[in-house]
Amino acid sequence: MPKLIYITRKIPDAGLSILQGKGLEIDVSPKDRPLSKRELLNALTKKPYDGILSLLTDTIDKDVFDAAPSVKIVANYAVGFNNIDIAEAKKRGITVTNTPGTLTEAVAEHTIALMLAAVRCVVESDSYLRTGKFKGWGPELFLGEELAGKTLGILGAGRIGGRVAEIAHRGLGMSVVYYDIKQNSEFEATCGAAFRATPEEVLREADVVSIHVPLLPETKRFIGKDRLAMMKKTAYLINTSRGQVIDEAALVAALRDGVIRGAALDVFENEPKLAPGLAKLPNIVITPHTASATASARDGMARLAAENLIAFFEGKTPPNKVS
Repeated sequence: MPKLIYITRKIPDAGLSILQGKGLEIDVSPKDRPLSKRELLNALTKKPYDGILSLLTDTIDKDVFDAAPSVKIVANYAVGFNNIDIAEAKKRGITVTNTPGTLTEAVAEHTIALMLAAVRCVVESDSYLRTGKFKGWGPELFLGEELAGKTLGILGAGRIGGRVAEIAHRGLGMSVVYYDIKQNSEFEATCGAAFRATPEEVLREADVVSIHVPLLPETKRFIGKDRLAMMKKTAYLINTSRGQVIDEAALVAALRDGVIRGAALDVFENEPKLAPGLAKLPNIVITPHTASATASARDGMARLAAENLIAFFEGKTPPNKVS
């Protein structure tokens, strides 16, 4: 009997076609939006599903496992898996997988784009021009910063943080300092990075800080009022990791009060909601969680999620098993 997979939202055909080609039956949510908890539970009780292909916007917890007792694998269409109760999955013998690697380049390039947009006042300049305020060239109009010779601080030296540092160092002429839970000699060799033993050292030294830590209990609100105050007044903060690693209200205050010069965010603490006042600030660039939004990255994620499911049902260890 074919294995039955519930997919919580349509993913690219690159993944769906692989699943169907292997004879797996799939049910895809007809709603082109994140499902509410009630909608997800109702959907999962309709058939004896063997697996779930979930998105980062789905909370997969005890309630979901209770609603779908036949599920043996959750394939997350994301690198992160903080939306899944890993401990509960382990307790029930449910395998969890993710999709690392395929979006490294896309997220790294978006991070660099945000960095350049922030330091060169791109969004402000665009709005200024579109609203008819531009009356001609001026010697002090939207003065930004040059990144060459500046120091980039990386918090989290994984795949994406490493690629961001490499582009910034080799392409933009920036020096790099970084903090991670362990020193990374390969990272240092690739981009001439210097290790710092604490995040505080990076924050005090860097002209631009880019966050690439996973969301864990110890990284929730990793950057708050006290750490923002350690940064240079001329510094910029970039986040393409997880929204909850920044205390967004504290960031709003820091940007408003000149504690730091600017910021750029692709992810938000209470997504899709923004902290009050965030969108009104002139010194922030915001994008709607689109750092991985390239066709090749999203296709790659779909293929990896599908390959994880297929390997599992063929009795093999999924290539991207996290639990």
